[in-house]
Amino acid sequence: MRNPYDVLGVTKGASEADIKKAFRKLAKTYHPDRNKDDAKAKDRFAEANAAYEILGDAAKRAQFDRGEIDAEGKPRATGFEGFSGFGGGRANSFDFEGMARGRGPGGGGGIGEDIFSHLFGEAFRAGGAGPGGMGPGGMGAGGARGGFQRGPARGEDVAAELTVTLEQVASEEKLRLGLPGGREVDVVVPRGVVDGQTIRLRGLGQPGAPRGEPGDALLTIHVLPHPRFKVEGADLRVSVEVPLEEAVLGGPIRVPTLTGAVEMKIPPMTSSGRTFRLRGKGLPKKDGSRGDLLATTAITLPAEADAALTDYATARRAARAE
Repeated sequence: MRNPYDVLGVTKGASEADIKKAFRKLAKTYHPDRNKDDAKAKDRFAEANAAYEILGDAAKRAQFDRGEIDAEGKPRATGFEGFSGFGGGRANSFDFEGMARGRGPGGGGGIGEDIFSHLFGEAFRAGGAGPGGMGPGGMGAGGARGGFQRGPARGEDVAAELTVTLEQVASEEKLRLGLPGGREVDVVVPRGVVDGQTIRLRGLGQPGAPRGEPGDALLTIHVLPHPRFKVEGADLRVSVEVPLEEAVLGGPIRVPTLTGAVEMKIPPMTSSGRTFRLRGKGLPKKDGSRGDLLATTAITLPAEADAALTDYATARRAARAE
């Protein structure tokens, strides 16, 4: 896979907001629902999701920047201490040829083979060969000198979709997910998820060949629009009706949230269209914190004006007429 920064079209110093903005733009452009007959768009969509899976997570992004994981999120193999490569250096601490024959640094069996297998898996293993996979005269089982044999085939990835409500996102609810083939698993709505994002569920794809790894499940999450709340990143916006009396005199009002109504006190002479911020009442973020709820007032007039209000309005009209 390409460098995640190149995939999203951002620089290494890009902010979290810039990364999210770039991802959402690509996801909207290449989403399968908008490109049903375009195989390349599907690949670009999957590539963008994989890149955001790295860069959208602060911990994984730091690991990638330090070179600890690759563009697929897998740990990078590290070299041997004391081994200086093949270009004129020598293996001071390990007998590399002994390892290929299944010997450890001291000539004992097992240790070297375990390290070798961990690094290269089944790359050198062939029928009739030893743990190093090399036949007599340095010939591999396939007949080519020094040739490699592929390891057990990995299982195929599968695609799945999950539709969630804003309430389920806010509560990080555990949901039952049906996978191709009739398999069912429990998944928790991930923090910081955005509509159209695809996440990778390791090992939940098709089984591999004997001793091969299973594939992954690529889960695309769709967030249903809410009739009352508008999503702005991790923040939410909502309009709150305020009776005229409370707007003039001030006092407590009830404000809806995704987890139940809360009480908020507004000051006297609050005008319509004024916005108040309720901290921590928005959607969960990847770092465990939560966004805010932005409540905008909408003043409502009484169905019937009382005598004092009628007299006041009459006096105002008379004053303007003069």
